[in-house]
Amino acid sequence: MAQANKTEQTDIAVEEFLAKVEPPERQADGRAVTALMARLSCEPARMWGPSIIGFGRYRYRYESGREGEMCRIGFSPRKAELVFYMAGLADEDFPPLGQYRRGKGCLYIKRLSGVDMAALERLIVKSLAHMDATYPR
Repeated sequence: MAQANKTEQTDIAVEEFLAKVEPPERQADGRAVTALMARLSCEPARMWGPSIIGFGRYRYRYESGREGEMCRIGFSPRKAELVFYMAGLADEDFPPLGQYRRGKGCLYIKRLSGVDMAALERLIVKSLAHMDATYPR
């Protein structure tokens, strides 16, 4: 039997979640990123699991049989840093961004004031284009 994704869209209000984010700077950054991703994706913000703010959705199925739905693009305003969930990006896409670190499939930013917002916007647009090409609507 195929295993389903544990992170699913919830009915939690995004603003209710953001109102509880600490510290206040992370809360402000979370609102700014929410507005940016909503504008670029043309999708409303929705909560995925307890802490991911996502935009759009796609259905995936791996060769192993695991399948599920996930947001096309998203982020989580965690206490220590913002965590972005984006796909289809190459190493050379990141240097213009400024202060960041990367993990497997994630981009970590301590504060929006430490990055070039135009570069962040280009990353989001490229990731959305990748998702549209890989998982057509």
